Amino acid sequence: MLDTPTQAQAPGRPADDRVGIWLVGGRGSIGTTVAVGLHVIANELAAPTGCTTAGDAFVGVPLPRFADLVLGGHDISATPLVRRAGQLADSGMIPPRLVAAAQAGLEQADREIRPGYDPATHEGAQADAVHRLAADITGFRARHGLRTVVVVDVASTEAIPEDRPEFHDPDLLTQVLADPDGVLLPASVITALAAIESGSGYACFTPSAAMTLPSVRALADARGIVFAGQDGKTGETLLRTAIAPMFVARGMHVHSWAGANLLGGGDGATLADPEAVRSKLASKTRGLRSLVGEHVVAPLHIDNVPDLGDIKTAWDHIHAEGFLGSRITMQTIWSAYDSMLAAPLILDLARLLALAERAGVRGVVPELGFFFKDPWGSDVHDFSQQTTELHAWAHATAARVAATTTTSGQSEAFGR
Repeated sequence: MLDTPTQAQAPGRPADDRVGIWLVGGRGSIGTTVAVGLHVIANELAAPTGCTTAGDAFVGVPLPRFADLVLGGHDISATPLVRRAGQLADSGMIPPRLVAAAQAGLEQADREIRPGYDPATHEGAQADAVHRLAADITGFRARHGLRTVVVVDVASTEAIPEDRPEFHDPDLLTQVLADPDGVLLPASVITALAAIESGSGYACFTPSAAMTLPSVRALADARGIVFAGQDGKTGETLLRTAIAPMFVARGMHVHSWAGANLLGGGDGATLADPEAVRSKLASKTRGLRSLVGEHVVAPLHIDNVPDLGDIKTAWDHIHAEGFLGSRITMQTIWSAYDSMLAAPLILDLARLLALAERAGVRGVVPELGFFFKDPWGSDVHDFSQQTTELHAWAHATAARVAATTTTSGQSEAFGR
């Protein structure tokens, strides 16, 4: 269906010291926050607070340095990163001094953002879009002499596509892509296919279709692409997967776990669409039910409150039963800038998927389920257990890298 990519390298630059992060939705709030954060962290103007991989548990793991990460991406928006970052500073999310300090980095990253795929305006076969997007990624790799590229989808959440037979058959998927009048695949599927064609690692930070289509997942496995789970776990679900195991371990019976989310900005507007919000609500509830049981009554809704901007507030009410039927209630409130929660995880995923690729790992990495509501390749949702498994995997993968490293120069190109 898709041609095998050419792993082009720029001359005069070692092939193992720099890693590309290709963001689908690179000019959105998350992409802009990643760009500002990466520049100021790489230049030691800010600490990597919130980055899991910067913690003591990862000492000795040969991750790409922040200074060796290069940004690019796709977006259908033409708003420059500098202007978008200024808007985020005006909203109070990013300190203006950091936006000013990152201007050169923002301009450089903006030059590497290419027009994305818009199903509403694309003409011709969808395969043409796949090849165009993939060529953008391979060109990015070649220009910067990158060892590898990790594609992370941070675009807006899509509606769940209708389940069709052609989505389950790789051969029929080929026909769909080639037929200009055929079934219209979601944009996230097109960008996931582009990542596969370009030979890049992949993670989907939204609950969109992407690699959930069996035919796309099968293609990724066949091509040996390294990839991780779906829908970033940044706030309410993070808290749920940390607290729910406590109730279970103490033998308390959780009857109900109700939740409400208030947010504005682009996400709030997108999730105001009943079809788009269905995938988000489903991914947020699956983990909770797996931890406390299918019996739990778990009403959950997301409300668009435009004046909140990027600040997301999540409220949960938990009702459980304790000793001799006694009543236990707990209420939690989580409030934070959503993009500030997501951005460090994008950097973590890029570093860890680059490590996996360097160690020769192929296919899904279950241990990276630590970062997701839907941990592909694993049914573990308990955050404590996920943490233990991630740390163990990182050090085991580091040992694999050490076993295959042939020169001291290669080792020195990586660091904490």
